[in-house]
Amino acid sequence: MRPASEQLTQPGGLAERLTALRNAAGLKAVQLAESLGWARSKVSKIENGNQMPTVQDVRDWTAATGHPEVTEELIAMLRAVQEVHTRWRRRLREGGQASIQQELDELTRSATRIRNLQVAVIPGLLQTAGYAHGIATQVSAVYGNVDVDAAVAARIKRQEILYEPGEGRRFEFVFTEAALHMRPCPRTAMLGQLDRLMAISSMRNVNLGVIAFTTKYVTDPRHGFWLLDNDLVRVETYSAELNLRQPQELLLYTRIFQQHAAIAIYGSMARGIIVRAMQDLAA
Repeated sequence: MRPASEQLTQPGGLAERLTALRNAAGLKAVQLAESLGWARSKVSKIENGNQMPTVQDVRDWTAATGHPEVTEELIAMLRAVQEVHTRWRRRLREGGQASIQQELDELTRSATRIRNLQVAVIPGLLQTAGYAHGIATQVSAVYGNVDVDAAVAARIKRQEILYEPGEGRRFEFVFTEAALHMRPCPRTAMLGQLDRLMAISSMRNVNLGVIAFTTKYVTDPRHGFWLLDNDLVRVETYSAELNLRQPQELLLYTRIFQQHAAIAIYGSMARGIIVRAMQDLAA
């Protein structure tokens, strides 16, 4: 899935609106494409979030489906999506990874229930310095930033929230077994990371679940996200940072988290999976 898809295809988003216009006009995707002189696959790509439409594309679409009155509204939605992606790149360039970690720290501290689903990495609040350094180095290689040490320091500082007494915060972490085996850092650092998971899994304010390789999914774990209380969903893609607050989006991501949490393994069984990953790595 291309990065633009997260904003384009969210419920009530631009792709859904464009698809509804086409359906209301009684046109198949290929028919609309042919009427506009486009490649036969272009309409499907836009509707599936695999291609960002241009302003002229939106104008042509609304005219061809007989609803020019919604043109400016949809163009405004398109520009909002484009701005999200531009702002993410600008923030990385100007403030670096550390500023993003500090912002997430502020958002996390304002919440009392913090839920995090991850597919291929260990959740940031659970990372050791060695593991976090590997992640930050990868991000730096993609975006050209050089603030790896500052990013690691900010991420480690965020973890103080796990140990603050009397705050009444609950943390729920769910990640796949794959995250225990994929290594962004040297073997010794990864062993240290797995050992830390063993310790954190016994904390009273932390619920740590692992989705085993053999588990049948209800919904595929497409990407990771944070769910802060019932107020904010935060998603990071390669090119954008998405802060979703619409009620339908909050309900959607809450349901997805619950589905994954329901099939995860907890307690001693989760620790058994972590121990096996440590043994495999040690061997």
